[in-house]
Amino acid sequence: MKTLITGLTGCITAPRPVDKIVADLKGLPIDEFFEESYKQLLLRDPQKLTERGISKTYGLRNDQLTNMSDAYIHETQKLEAGILELLRKYKRESLTVVQKVSYDVYEWYLDDLVRSHTFMYYTYPLHHFLGSYHDELVRFFTEFHTIADKQDAEDYITRLSQVGTQVDQVLEGLKIRETKGIIPPTYIIEITEKVITKYLHGGSEDTEAIDGSLISLYTVFEENLNKINVTAEEKEEFLDRARKEIELSFIPAFLRLLDYVEHLGSCATDEAGVWKFPRGDEYYQYVLRKETSTDLTPEEIHNMGLKEVLRVQREMRHIFDELQYPQDEGLTGLIERAVKEGGTYDTSTQSGKDQVVKAYEDMLREADERLKAVIALRPRAQLRVVGETQFGGGGGYYISGSLDGSRPGVFHTGVGGSFVYKCMMPSIAYHEGIPGHHFQAAVARELDLPLFRNVVFFNGYSEGWALYAERLAWELGLYKGNPYGNLARLQLELLRAVRLVVDTGIHAMKWTRERAAHYMTEVLGSEAAAHEVDRFIVWPGQATGYMVGMLKILELREKAIRELGDHFDIKDFHGIILGNGRVPLTILEKMVNEYIDANQHRSEE
Repeated sequence: MKTLITGLTGCITAPRPVDKIVADLKGLPIDEFFEESYKQLLLRDPQKLTERGISKTYGLRNDQLTNMSDAYIHETQKLEAGILELLRKYKRESLTVVQKVSYDVYEWYLDDLVRSHTFMYYTYPLHHFLGSYHDELVRFFTEFHTIADKQDAEDYITRLSQVGTQVDQVLEGLKIRETKGIIPPTYIIEITEKVITKYLHGGSEDTEAIDGSLISLYTVFEENLNKINVTAEEKEEFLDRARKEIELSFIPAFLRLLDYVEHLGSCATDEAGVWKFPRGDEYYQYVLRKETSTDLTPEEIHNMGLKEVLRVQREMRHIFDELQYPQDEGLTGLIERAVKEGGTYDTSTQSGKDQVVKAYEDMLREADERLKAVIALRPRAQLRVVGETQFGGGGGYYISGSLDGSRPGVFHTGVGGSFVYKCMMPSIAYHEGIPGHHFQAAVARELDLPLFRNVVFFNGYSEGWALYAERLAWELGLYKGNPYGNLARLQLELLRAVRLVVDTGIHAMKWTRERAAHYMTEVLGSEAAAHEVDRFIVWPGQATGYMVGMLKILELREKAIRELGDHFDIKDFHGIILGNGRVPLTILEKMVNEYIDANQHRSEE
C-alpha cells in the first residue's frame, strides 16, 4: 500500500531529567515519598493523567500525548529503578500498619516494573485485540479525552496533531522488536491488517475511501462540542481544524502502521507461543507472576486448570439433570438447548437494543441492593451502560471512571447483530459492573489511601474479584429460578478454567494454534470461544488471572470461616478484600491471615 506523506505534527514535551527527580525524592517522609514519587511516574505519561482525570490537579493541560520513543522509555525505566532503590532504603519496621501495607504494595509494583525491563521488547504493541496500540489510541480520543470547555477542545486538536509523531515512535519500537525476532505469528498479522483496514475504511474492506477514522474521531468531537458553550462560528472552526489534523496527521500515521503490518507478514512464522523467543521460558514465568501476582509455575497452573475443568463440568451436569436433559447427549447439544430455551432479545431494531441496555440496568440495580447483606462498603461513583453496535452478543467490557468525577464508569455491551441470548447477560453484568469491576474499582478510587493504591492495577486481584463476583451473585440468590442463567455462569467459569490449560499449553508446552482451538471446542462444547486462542497468543498470561484470583479469594474465605467459626463475619471479610484497593494476591493473603489472627485473639479474650 502506498503511504501518504505525513502532515505537520505537534511536539511532545519532555519532563524533568530523571537524575534531578530522584535526587529531589531522597529523604522525604514516607507518605510524601509515596505521593511525590508516583506523581513523577504519572507525569511521564500524560495520557494516563487524562484517563484518570487528574491533569488539572497537577496544574497541567490535557494537550500532550505520551512520548513512546525508545530513549524516553529507557529514561522512564531509569526512574522506576531509582524510585524502587529509594523505597527500599526506608526502614519498614518503623512504619505504621497502613504505611507497611502501602510499602509492600508499592514495592511489589515497582519491583515488577523493574523485572519487566529485561523483557521490554517481548510484547506485541500492535495486534487485533483490545489493548493494541491503535485500539487504545482511538479509545483515548473517543472516550478518555473528555471535553467540558473550549480549552479541552483546543487540547483535543493539539493532541490530534501529535499522532504522527507518536506513531513514528511506536514504529521505532516495532522495528527494534523485529530485529530481535519478536514478531507475531502470520495469522495474527493477517487479522491485524484487516482490523486496521476496516477501521480506516469505515467498516468496509473494499472501499477506497479512507473515512473510517473521521467517523469515530470527528463525530465524537462534534457531539462533545454540542455539549459546551461555543458559538456556531467557533464550533465550525473547531470542527474544521480537527478534520484537518485527522487528515494530515492521524490517517497518514495509521497508513504507516498498516504498511508496517503488511511488511511483517513476510518475516513471520506460524509458531504461537513465546517459547520461541530467546529466554522465552523466563519471559513466560515473568508474565505469569505479573498477571497472577503469585509464583505458580506453568505446570501448576496447567494442572489447576485441568482440575477446575472437571469440577465445573460436574456442576453443569447437575443442572442438566435437574432440567431432565438426556444424560447421553453431548455437551454441545445440551448447551445449545439451554441457551435457546433461555430466550433472546431481538437486537435487529433500536427498541430491542434499548431492551438489552435496560435489562442490564435492572440486573445491576438488583445486585447492588442484594450486596448490602454481605458488603458494607458502598462506592459513590455512578455506572453507565452503553450499547455498542460495533459488536454483538451482549458481552462487553468495563472502563473505569475518572478520579475527578467528570467521567463515570462505563459498561460497554454489544448490541450489534440480530439477537442477544438472555442467559448470558446476568454473569456479564455481575462481572463487569456490580459487584464486579465497577464496584471494586469505584471503591478503590474512593479510599483514603496514597494515590497509587487507588489506581494501580493487579490483574490476578482485579479479574479474580470479578469472577468471584459472578459466584457471589449466585450465592446471593440472583440466579434463583433461572437455571439457564446459572448454566451460562458455569459455562463462563468453565471458559476461565480452560484458559489456564490453553494459555500454558501454548506458551510453555508448545501447543499449536490448532491444538489449542480443538481443546477449547472439545471442552466447552462449542466453537464459539475458539477465537480466544488468538487473544492468548498476543496477551500471554493475562487470561490466567481470572481463575487463579477467584480460587485464592475462595481459599482465603474458607480458611477464615474454618478458623473463626461463629466469629466469622462476611462483611468484615469483604472489607479486607475490597478496603485496601487492588493488591497482589500474595499481599492479600498476608492481610487476610492477619485479620484471622486478630479476630482469633479477640474471640479468645
